[in-house]
Amino acid sequence: MQAPELSQYMDYRKYLADFYAFKREQTKKDIRPYNYQMFSAAANIKSPQYLRLIIEGKRNLSDDMVAKFAKALSLQKEQADELKCLVSYTQATDPAERNRYLKELMEKRVTQQIKSGEIDSKTWEKVPGWVTWILYSMVDQKGVIFDSAHLKQLLGEKVTEDEIQKSLQKLLESGELVRDPETGAMKKARPLMESADNIPVALVKKLQAELLYLGMESLFQEDPTEREFGTVTLSLTKNEFEEIKFKLRQMRKQFTKDNVIARTQSEGDRIYQLNIQLFPVTQKAGDVQVSKQEKMKSLLQSLVSPAEPAAEVTNLEASTI
Repeated sequence: MQAPELSQYMDYRKYLADFYAFKREQTKKDIRPYNYQMFSAAANIKSPQYLRLIIEGKRNLSDDMVAKFAKALSLQKEQADELKCLVSYTQATDPAERNRYLKELMEKRVTQQIKSGEIDSKTWEKVPGWVTWILYSMVDQKGVIFDSAHLKQLLGEKVTEDEIQKSLQKLLESGELVRDPETGAMKKARPLMESADNIPVALVKKLQAELLYLGMESLFQEDPTEREFGTVTLSLTKNEFEEIKFKLRQMRKQFTKDNVIARTQSEGDRIYQLNIQLFPVTQKAGDVQVSKQEKMKSLLQSLVSPAEPAAEVTNLEASTI
């Protein structure tokens, strides 16, 4: 059994549960196996049951408690910051806040992976962010002047002039855009990011999270007549899911093809972002049975009398420990 890695989790409660299970397995042959009381002592928390309550979702973590938990988990400063962000994301109930924390979490994880060498910094520099994608598309927008101050206004003040200038510079250096030496007009020289080969999954997720966050902002900021948001909730078989996924990909390709043809005939008025999402919101009923059995086991363990021999209570991993 390997120690759980924080960067692999999107729910801090699941991470804590796996951490505790790992420590129990690691020390099961010790005279006194790892228990909730040991974690509380390491975190300098009075209640020996606090970790269990957090894992079960009966309590939330405050910022002060996150710092104490990070100490008990032996996390370094950067990991402690990541845990704090993950906690905020997990506990957030407002959709806008939840998306904001998700964006921050992806940024932190990508930054750490670059520092550790897991993601090559040169590869990172080649992957365009959302600003780059929009600037590239703005070449086809009517009346756009490629001046950073003007572009900042068109982008609704969502980015700084410095970010815009850096993104433009990358597009020019990579040869994806070229500037007319006489008129200063921008032209597309080749497709943006022609090949997505060898692009780390973390970078793809970061970009997608940024674009989805823009969509969330639009939901709250744009007039309903200026956007189109719709949802449908379906019960699907695996085959039906695959069929819809295929159709969505074909639709996206057709939209792109039609748009390319249209822009050769005239310029567009505005840049629009089309996000297509299809994702599960429930688990298969059969997959949940094990979880229910575990809850029943936990309930039975909690009924074990504290008066019973300590060794037996330890083996049962009773919640009273």
